[in-house]
Amino acid sequence: MLPNILVVEDEESLATLLQYNLEKEGYDVALAGDGDEALLMVEEKLPDLVVLDWMLPKVSGIEVCRRLRQKPESRNVPIIMLTARGEDSDRVRGLDTGADDYLVKPVSMSELSARIRAVLRRLRPGLAEDSVRRGDIVIDRIAHRVRRAGSEIHLGPTEFRLLDYLMMHPGRVFSREQLLDAVWGSDVYVEARTVDVHIGRLRKALNTTEADDPIRTVRSAGYALDMDR
Repeated sequence: MLPNILVVEDEESLATLLQYNLEKEGYDVALAGDGDEALLMVEEKLPDLVVLDWMLPKVSGIEVCRRLRQKPESRNVPIIMLTARGEDSDRVRGLDTGADDYLVKPVSMSELSARIRAVLRRLRPGLAEDSVRRGDIVIDRIAHRVRRAGSEIHLGPTEFRLLDYLMMHPGRVFSREQLLDAVWGSDVYVEARTVDVHIGRLRKALNTTEADDPIRTVRSAGYALDMDR
């Protein structure tokens, strides 16, 4: 099950950008546009982490943080605050209210992703996996290594990202366009057939043993990682 992140941000373009990039990182992302909506969404479904803007309509981010910390069911939900306020006093106020971390806008997506992983690793260690296993394949994101049935598999950087993405969504079929968007990025032009080339290289690397091919080709649809075939 993917970690669920609630992004509370009233600037629509930034909210969409955060959702897009966090979903690429393998998170299940929900959006709230104001403080009232955020509090209702937390009541309906408790998230694993909240990315919370300070300046919000209706109920401020600071007040949302305070209320979440008052309720027993949401008291321990990790909260990362985003704000245009860079003063030390504001940072201290945010942390004193109950935020676990604090980032000043404009936000670097790589830094936000690193902060999320760090907070989850500290507060929800089961959700911040540095190592992921699917069947007999183990991917180590820190050491950038892959093993299958105990043997090390040597992958190029693109094949590594491709395998990592497929392992985050086992059994799900992705079109070539979806894989291009997730692995190469939406702002990079790459032909769809490039995916076939890298899938071929990934297959060749993974199938050096007598084990079954874990990558399933779905005609006219795309590819999926199946470890139980």
